[in-house]
Amino acid sequence: MPIVNRVADLHNEIKEWRRDFHAHPELRYDVHRTAGSVAEKLKSFGCDEVVPGIGRTGVVGVIRGRKSGAKVIGLRADMDALPLEEETGLPYKSTVPGKMHACGHDGHTAMLLGAAKYLAETRNFAGTAVVIFQPAEEGGAGALAMVKDGLISRFGIQEVYGMHNYPGLPIGQFAIRPGAMMAAADHLQIEIEGKGGHAARPHLSIDTILVGAQMINQLQSIVARNVDPLEAAVVSVCMFQAGHTDNVIPQHAVLRGTARSLTPEVRELLHQRIGEVVEGTARLYGATAKVTYTNGYPVVVNHERQTAFAADVAREIAGKDKVDIDVPPVMGAEDFAFMLAERPGAFIFVGNGDSAGLHHPAYDFNDETIPVGTSYWVRLSETALAG
Repeated sequence: MPIVNRVADLHNEIKEWRRDFHAHPELRYDVHRTAGSVAEKLKSFGCDEVVPGIGRTGVVGVIRGRKSGAKVIGLRADMDALPLEEETGLPYKSTVPGKMHACGHDGHTAMLLGAAKYLAETRNFAGTAVVIFQPAEEGGAGALAMVKDGLISRFGIQEVYGMHNYPGLPIGQFAIRPGAMMAAADHLQIEIEGKGGHAARPHLSIDTILVGAQMINQLQSIVARNVDPLEAAVVSVCMFQAGHTDNVIPQHAVLRGTARSLTPEVRELLHQRIGEVVEGTARLYGATAKVTYTNGYPVVVNHERQTAFAADVAREIAGKDKVDIDVPPVMGAEDFAFMLAERPGAFIFVGNGDSAGLHHPAYDFNDETIPVGTSYWVRLSETALAG
């Protein structure tokens, strides 16, 4: 595996950065310690510009090549953690109760910092590499906040690239595909109004727990019977709140969940049918229901030319047989979609080996991924900006 030699030399240093970020997780936009550390490191590397506060707490570093060139590419990593109690027992485990890096953003940030250090040292390219450290990927749409704050136009970014670790994919391997790579994820909240009463006299009540249970079952029929079997969709109800004791039928209930899709047509179908199913089921049982449907992150759509380019770079690092160029789309969501909607680019997965899954309390980013991911960023920059 042709890991960049200098990157191999930097491995232990990058690993220490990663473990420091892991021990001090921060949520959404409240990433002040992480962003401060990133900005300090970028300045110490000798970046031409270091700009904090983009999209509230995002950080941008600008590195110009030693050769003149007009092309500008953006490389993005996310910085935020999750509201989860860590269960790894690692010596560098989270020091903050109820927060942990369960998605590998600590590793993403560290790898891009490693690439920034290398690129600022060597500058063996023509044009400009813009390293983007984003807050609030986990539900806060930090990518959109950075875009709205002028990220693309201010720094003249022409193409943009992202990377995420992938548990289950062996270390040293990559996976990518053109087109829809990750799903749109929309949010639904259902407020049910029934008629409360005594548990011994259900016939005098309208039981919101029964109504909610029926709604959950009926919502699954949308994917089973309304969505084309050759298309992809997921409707998941993940929260059901009702009642306070064991002998009172509750007057109110609330359901919350997500609807995920890979095409605009299926996305609109889910929106329409969820409302119809919820209202119809409530009416059937004599209850009423209100659906609040909120569009979340859009589909991550990889651009064809940039995807082919990213795959070629990955092959250079990992070897031709270690890059899957037709990985099945993932029904998880990623706000990098907002950046890809602004400029052509590609999002790639890098193997995290046999680790716990993302968002699991026993997950940990695999430090053996560092030389692979960092080398990818380096070669992608030098190749895209070859002049």
